[in-house]
Order: sequence, then structure tokens, then C-alpha cells
Amino acid sequence: MNTPKPSADQIPGDRISAGQVTEMAIAILRATGDGDELAPEDLALVELAVNHNLSARGLACFTELHKNATRPGGYTPPWLFGIEHLTIDHQRTIRWKGVAVEQFDHGVWRRPGWRERMQADAEALAARCRQLEAEGIKPTMQTVLS
Repeated sequence: MNTPKPSADQIPGDRISAGQVTEMAIAILRATGDGDELAPEDLALVELAVNHNLSARGLACFTELHKNATRPGGYTPPWLFGIEHLTIDHQRTIRWKGVAVEQFDHGVWRRPGWRERMQADAEALAARCRQLEAEGIKPTMQTVLS
């Protein structure tokens, strides 16, 4: 049995056209303040999509991002290193439950071991935020550093 060849404007490995990917990207950007609210890795995924550089796995991730960004409750950014309540934005601001608590520059210099140091620092920061909350103090830039 012959499998039909994808058309020239179709993304390999799926039945989504390049035009559909573009429309999905536009919807994601509209739903997230022109992408300003997207996590850096999610914005990179949108960029790959509009440049037609998605693998089958990338297309699946992009489809999930579209669902996340356009759902009624709005976009939910991924946790930084999987640490619950910790997120990062494009200005390298680290947020705990949406509140700015730290600024990281690990990825700027990209010296050997930077990811490991950033993850260790993120884990320590989350522990500090949990400690402050246990004491009845809201984690902020000021309270985390004091």
C-alpha cells in the first residue's frame, strides 16, 4: 500500500500545513503579549516553527504549546529546571509564583558548567523561597536577599 506524499507546504511527519503552523504561531503570540510572556524555550520553539525547522517531536511540542497558550486560563510557563513555582523570563528574571525574586546571568557567559551552576542556584533559591513562606514572609527580591 502506498503512503501519500506530503504536499510541498506540509510539515514532514504530520498532516499540518505550513500555513496552519503559521496561524498557530500567530495565535500563540497574540495570546502571550507578542511572546513577551513566553518562557525563553517556548519562544525559541515558536521561532523554529515559523522558520519550518521542526522535527516530528518539535511539532508535537509546538502543538502542546499552542494548546497551553490559547486555553481559557491563559499561558502557563514551564517550571525552571522542573522546580515547582520557579520560572524565568527573557530578561533572566527568576520568579517565584509570579513574583520577581532574583536575576540570573548564568546563560549569558556560558562558561563550562553554567547549566549545573544555574540549576544548583535555582534549587537553593527555591529552598529560600519555601523557607520564607514557612515563616509567613512573601518571597520578593528584597526578602530573598536579606
